[in-house]
Amino acid sequence: IFFPEDGTRETILEKVEAGFEWTKNEYNKAAEKYEEAVKIKADFYEALLALGQQQFEQAKLCWYHALSGKIDVESEASQDVLKLYNKAEESMEKGMQIWEEMEERRLNGISSFDKHKELLQKLGLDGVFSEATDEENAEQTANMSSQINLLWGSLLYERSIVEYKLGLATWDECLEVAVEKFELAGASATDVAVMMKNHCSNENALEGMGFKIDEIVQAWNE
Repeated sequence: IFFPEDGTRETILEKVEAGFEWTKNEYNKAAEKYEEAVKIKADFYEALLALGQQQFEQAKLCWYHALSGKIDVESEASQDVLKLYNKAEESMEKGMQIWEEMEERRLNGISSFDKHKELLQKLGLDGVFSEATDEENAEQTANMSSQINLLWGSLLYERSIVEYKLGLATWDECLEVAVEKFELAGASATDVAVMMKNHCSNENALEGMGFKIDEIVQAWNE
């Protein structure tokens, strides 16, 4: 959004509102694409996880927009945010469930490679195509599990902030589950301690020092 130097308060607010509506519409378009993909391929867990992330990002957008006015748990804006979080959690749960089921089938030896192995041998192509080793599969599984739990934990952490600000008693339970997800993702005790310390429910939390999931991810990668 471009703000002219001589712009009035009203002009700036109009541009912010227009930017919010445009972004919200783009999120809705993305959601439709992900939902269409799942209709075409029911076990497309990647689309469900992407949908969950999109709904999560949209929930954050709508929450920050709602903060520009008076927030109230009964307000339409607050209810819209909570509904988006509900949808995001549902998408994440479905995506995780499908991925776990696919992993279970793979571990039981039911893979696409196994199904077509005999045909590949007849065609003399068994040497061209190869299946990942057990070690490679284990690493891929661990990485995927970590990424899913990381995103899920981030979603629940942000939701706990919203619920706390709205005075909902469920915020602490939401935060507790968020911590469990981060631990499953491989977060260290130090990471979790920082997260808890900087939660808005902590009276000693520094202003503007909320938990930054991107910073934790970067630290893990390093």
